[in-house]
Amino acid sequence: MSVHAYGAYAGDKPLEPMEITRRAPGPHDVQIDIAYCGICHSDLHQVRAEWAGTHFPCVPGHEIVGQVSAVGAHVKGFRIGDRVGVGCIVDSCQHCEECDAGMENYCDGMVGTYNFPTADAPGWTLGGYSRQIVVHERYVLRVGHPEAQLAAVAPLLCAGITTYSPLKHWGAGPGKKVGIVGIGGLGHMGIKLAHAMGAHVVAFTTSESKREAALALGADEVVVSRDTEDMAAHTQSLDLIVNTVAAPHDLDAFLVLLKRDGAMVLVGAPATPHPSPGVFSLITRRRTLAGSMIGGIPETQEMLDFCAEHGIVADIELIRADEINAAYERMLKGEVKYRFVIDNATLAS
Repeated sequence: MSVHAYGAYAGDKPLEPMEITRRAPGPHDVQIDIAYCGICHSDLHQVRAEWAGTHFPCVPGHEIVGQVSAVGAHVKGFRIGDRVGVGCIVDSCQHCEECDAGMENYCDGMVGTYNFPTADAPGWTLGGYSRQIVVHERYVLRVGHPEAQLAAVAPLLCAGITTYSPLKHWGAGPGKKVGIVGIGGLGHMGIKLAHAMGAHVVAFTTSESKREAALALGADEVVVSRDTEDMAAHTQSLDLIVNTVAAPHDLDAFLVLLKRDGAMVLVGAPATPHPSPGVFSLITRRRTLAGSMIGGIPETQEMLDFCAEHGIVADIELIRADEINAAYERMLKGEVKYRFVIDNATLAS
């Protein structure tokens, strides 16, 4: 079936309206009328071919929320009218160790929501900047938030799980001091989630102007990372750091803030590598430098349920489809608090 979408035909071309084809729902498929789709920084990297391997036409978008409009004959967990979400994963091998553990995000056969090989036309997945999507029921998530919050739920499907997963895995909670580096689309969610988990939250920013905003999000302390005295005052004080910055920077400046056996987890994906950290920052306190990538389907559902229980959504700016290109430019300049979300009803009637 033909569906209205927004995408690009080349890396140096702006996004524009287009028609794409979606498969008819199979026995285990869920068809979703997309209400809103968040804009992730990775959308920009991929659609502009700043990351290798972009297929065109490229329709980005992996922060999808909407309503079930059809289900396959063998689908048991979803009904027409259910509020649902789709994140970064729409398929995986379903039989490897990672899939069996509910960590499809680490499956070698993981299929991302856009720009990954698929049997569907045109041969690669097309994402959520569209009116509709068809997804196997295994990768569809329930949304327990009220209807009025649906647009602000969309970024939870990437920014939310990307920060929730390392916070949960490395044990953020009461009695723990957790640093969140960067106060953007990912970082603002990290602050909210770590605060809700009961941790003492220290937010790190390069800008003094973000201090009040970080405190309002739930940070207990705010450190301007360009202030060497302020940074030094936090040496060996943190149990965990979740570093959300998607630009190369000095990791040693943050590693030394960790206690013995503390960990810094990288979740931001810069286009070029970080400078290598000094080995002594790690070995002198048995510190860990780690990485984390989104989350598996069960953990993503857990995150959505946690956020619904605690009333957590993203801080968003809702935009029309014809504002996407301008939003990309504003995102590059950091001119959004903290996530753009597309009203997919504006793609076309």
